[in-house]
Amino acid sequence: MAVALEGMAGTPFQQSAQTALRKLVAVMHDSDAAVARKLAARVHLLGSGAARPSVPALIADALSAGNVFRISYQDRDGVPTSREIEPLGYVGTPTNWYLIGWCRLRNGVRAFRTDRITSSVMTSEIPEPRELRTEDLNIPYGDVRQLTIT
Repeated sequence: MAVALEGMAGTPFQQSAQTALRKLVAVMHDSDAAVARKLAARVHLLGSGAARPSVPALIADALSAGNVFRISYQDRDGVPTSREIEPLGYVGTPTNWYLIGWCRLRNGVRAFRTDRITSSVMTSEIPEPRELRTEDLNIPYGDVRQLTIT
C-alpha cells in the first residue's frame, strides 16, 4: 500500500495519500505496524513517483517471507544462471524493480532486475538476518529515497 500511495507524490493527491497511509498504520496492531515499517525501510525508490511496473507475487513477497529463494536469472546479455539469494530489499525505478539480495553464488550483495527472473522457488531455509546497508545501494545516479511509513 505504501508503494502505491508513494505514486501520488507530486500530484494534487499527495497529501490525501499520506493521510490515508497514516490512518492505515494507526489502526494496525503495534507489532504489525512495526513489521510494516521494517519492510518499508528496505524499499528504495529511484526517480519520480511515476507508475512502476508490476512484480510477480512470489518475488513481491520475498522480503516478508524471509526465506532463501532459488532463482533462474538472465543477465543483460541473456545468459542464464541459477542463484540462491537471501532477499534484502527492493529498488524501484520508473521502468523496473530490482530485488536486492545476498547472492550465494557471488558471495555478495547483488541487484536482480525482476523482469529477468525467469523462475523462482522459495526454499524452506531461513537464513541468518542480514541488514541492507546504505553502502550496498551504490547507485551512481539519481535521487534514491527510502520508503517510509509514519
